Amino acid sequence: MIYFNGVKKQYPKGSVALEDITLAIQPGEFVSIVGHSGAGKTTLIKLIIAEEEPTEGTVFFESLDVNRMRGRDLTHLRRRIGTVFQDFKLLSNKTAYENIAFAMEAAGKSDAEIAADVPHVLDLVDLLEKKGHFPGQLSGGEKQRLAIARAIINQPEVIIADEPTGNLDPINTYEIVQILKKINDLGTTIILTTHNRGVVDAVGKRVITLEKGRIARDDKDGKYMI
Repeated sequence: MIYFNGVKKQYPKGSVALEDITLAIQPGEFVSIVGHSGAGKTTLIKLIIAEEEPTEGTVFFESLDVNRMRGRDLTHLRRRIGTVFQDFKLLSNKTAYENIAFAMEAAGKSDAEIAADVPHVLDLVDLLEKKGHFPGQLSGGEKQRLAIARAIINQPEVIIADEPTGNLDPINTYEIVQILKKINDLGTTIILTTHNRGVVDAVGKRVITLEKGRIARDDKDGKYMI
């Protein structure tokens, strides 16, 4: 479980990104976090992976206070969370296969494990035939599918997808949503931030709406209500 307890985030120049955030995300949930630009969506995500620290309150991953974690403990936490971003963050000098293998190597996996698991995850995102392609040879949708494959290769408990369809056309957006739903069906918690009404309505799961850093709505089977 991920739990925010009375969280406030205020930046040095006085701007308040989040205020009085208390929420729980249960294992296996698919949660869409929506809101206009500046509503606090990305800040909330950064607090989960300890890229930011709360000004007040506490963020827990299970029973662990995220912001008290340092060194190996923090590295281990982040390996339990896969991240997918709008701008892909792929290694341009490595092939699709190598991008995923590199993530496994960083986690200390063996050559045998890499050889067994990388083709499987490439097949899951329908990129097995393009395993030898470099990111520059892939379309936007293919790059995002590769980014998802890299995020799930070490079997994290949580996937955070921060505006993953922001640069994609409707067809590729639909494909990304279907892949995320498939991963969720396998038991992985999905936290999705998006501006896209169609994405949220297609998922049909819990929707948390942020307005000016506060939770305005929290609907169990929600739609995009802004």
